[in-house]
Amino acid sequence: MIKYVIFDLDGTLLDTMEDIAGACNHALKCCGCPAREFGEYNQFIGSGIYNLFRRALPEDRRDEETVMMMHKHFIPYYNDHICDRTKPYEGICDMLDRLSEQGIRFAVASNKYQEGTEILVKKLLSRYGFIRILGQRDNKPIKPDPEIINEIMSAVPGIKAEEVIYCGDSDVDMQTGINAGIKTIGVTWGFRTREELRAYDPWLLAEKPEEISAAVVTYSE
Repeated sequence: MIKYVIFDLDGTLLDTMEDIAGACNHALKCCGCPAREFGEYNQFIGSGIYNLFRRALPEDRRDEETVMMMHKHFIPYYNDHICDRTKPYEGICDMLDRLSEQGIRFAVASNKYQEGTEILVKKLLSRYGFIRILGQRDNKPIKPDPEIINEIMSAVPGIKAEEVIYCGDSDVDMQTGINAGIKTIGVTWGFRTREELRAYDPWLLAEKPEEISAAVVTYSE
């Protein structure tokens, strides 16, 4: 029986691409670097904010001083524009509603910086009562290290690995679930390809959010 579903955020629950790309391009321009095409960000997002900056910067500007300058310009701009175009993917709220009706609880485990993760969940998904909302934090490893999953599970007394699924849109998410010893769901509507997800043999490869709720409810009956 599945009792808990832990979700990635960007590319899984929320379509955040345009707002992230817009803020990163703003930071690039402030650092005297050329903006990137929005389509390039599919491969830049998912491994934490500092890796986002490193990937977006020109190869000859990926020094730590420039990365920190990117951070300085990105954070205030993104926080001000974090919900300009960001929204839940079609069908996400219906999926969460159905799972919630079955008594299934939710959490978020993201490589987005903690403040941004909390802002988005509280603005767009607050009614679902996530048991934990965790993002990238100082002195904590990022996914695919399983510590973020273990931290969420430790908040629920008596939880068993077979009762938990981790759901995400990238190879990093699939690796995270494997490293934590729990089932994974790969979603194809996010930032990465079906082929990338399939390579990790997820428990479910979902084309639509309704497939997640249907599979989890059926498995739990």
